[in-house]
Amino acid sequence: MTHLLNLLAAIALLVWGTHLVRTGILRVLGANLRNVLASSVSNHFKAMASGVGVTALVQSSTATALIVSAFVGQGLMALPSALAVMLGADIGTSLMAVLFSRDLSWLSPLFIFVGVVLFIARQSTTVGRVGRIFIGLGLMLLALSLIKESANVLTQAPAVKALLASLSSDLLLEITMGALLAVLSYSSLAIVLLTATLATTHVIPVDVALGLVLGANLGSGLLAVLTTLRANVETRQVPLGHLLFKMLGVALAAPFVNLWLQHAPPLLGDAATVVVLFHLGFNLMAGTLFIGLTRIVARCTEYWLPKAQTNLVAGRQRHLDPSALATPSLALSCAVREAMHQADVVETMLLGVLEVIKKNDEKLAQQLQKMDDTVDELYSAIKYYLTKISREALSENEGRRWTDIISFTINMEQIGDIIERVLMDVDDKKIRHGREFSEAGLMEITELHTRLINNLRLGMAVFLNGNVHDAQKLLEEKTRFRNLEHTYATNHLNRLSDNTLPSIETSSLHLDLISDLKRINSLICSIAYPILDSAGVLAPNRLREPVLDAKLQVTASK
Repeated sequence: MTHLLNLLAAIALLVWGTHLVRTGILRVLGANLRNVLASSVSNHFKAMASGVGVTALVQSSTATALIVSAFVGQGLMALPSALAVMLGADIGTSLMAVLFSRDLSWLSPLFIFVGVVLFIARQSTTVGRVGRIFIGLGLMLLALSLIKESANVLTQAPAVKALLASLSSDLLLEITMGALLAVLSYSSLAIVLLTATLATTHVIPVDVALGLVLGANLGSGLLAVLTTLRANVETRQVPLGHLLFKMLGVALAAPFVNLWLQHAPPLLGDAATVVVLFHLGFNLMAGTLFIGLTRIVARCTEYWLPKAQTNLVAGRQRHLDPSALATPSLALSCAVREAMHQADVVETMLLGVLEVIKKNDEKLAQQLQKMDDTVDELYSAIKYYLTKISREALSENEGRRWTDIISFTINMEQIGDIIERVLMDVDDKKIRHGREFSEAGLMEITELHTRLINNLRLGMAVFLNGNVHDAQKLLEEKTRFRNLEHTYATNHLNRLSDNTLPSIETSSLHLDLISDLKRINSLICSIAYPILDSAGVLAPNRLREPVLDAKLQVTASK
């Protein structure tokens, strides 16, 4: 019983080590891996090569599938190119299986020691995350050696020998078992390595091991399908097409298992090599045969999973892809796109305000007020999505971006609330009573509104691009807008002194309106603060400008 528990613990350690390496690589190189995959869409062979490289690093074709699926879901990659990447991903994970099947146990203590030192010394930095990767690699190598030792002891027990002698090969059962194990362990690589080790120690016959390998390949495709079940249709198309390739590959390879058993063992020697090279050969065969079928499989997948029209908010597609959460940099990109969607809705509301004021359009005012519900819904969705991103997985820059996105969406939600209140005031105090602003008052409101629209668009550009010059310009607009608001409020009071009737009738609304526009402008200009603060050009209470500083010095000397 103790030896069986040791074997199960070693298997669990192998799965955990694989998880540490996968998540560590995604945290350190997530953005770079994303760029490599995104730049490989021009050619299917280039796409396959990028899949090989990325998966060799990540050590998980499932992780690559989730990244590529997110690209397709966001319209950044065509489905045939994504399927080509997945064919390469399968080859990449096969190459890693060959590498780890070698006796590298001597590296295990070194990797664990170096990894722990790096992780403890700089835990929340890139160095610490690299240490996490080394720890994972060391645990994988240690687990493989522990599995081998535990299996050797276990196979000497009379009961186990009798059980193994009674086993008969059933390829369909082995494929099913291998697929189930891959899904449960969330790693086909771990199952292939486990199978190779058990075959070496004679716990299972080689023919059973090959069946389990075919099943593990099928399970990796099934795992990606299960992981993306709640994603949008475009995202789910990639795992489905990949699973179709896996099923075709298993169907083609199954009749040749006996042929491999007849010719490979005498040439390759030990059982582990026979198993991992069968795994590599299977995926090389699939990549070679199916690279030309990516467009056909893509069309079949699109036929089985047609694009739905229900994944829309305010007439536009949602970008918050759950499958992207495994890659923080990609998830943040999704959140930024949805935040820009929210800002677009706010801009539409703000543009409509002037139309309502000029034309007394009560119906338009009601439509614009309802749009605030969309703004609130988007804010809640983005906030909830961001909370599901592990803060530990974010680099320092990504952590700042996370905060910027939250702040931006809060500001947009507050602007939406202010606009809704403005529209209600215009309806109650102006439209229903048939009142009009004075000609001069309307010109002032129009001037403030035009500046506000320009500042909102500039603020969106600053949020998206982080340009320091634009951020400085936006912050300067805050002072100009405040001065204009003060001037126009004074002008309005002067018109009241002249007993201008329209000004008297709309006085309360006019002053509230220009005050609300100033509040909206302040919320927009606050987008600039994080960018300027990061660039080191923001003083505690004012923008550092040599010209302004010089003017202040001259004033002080007088």
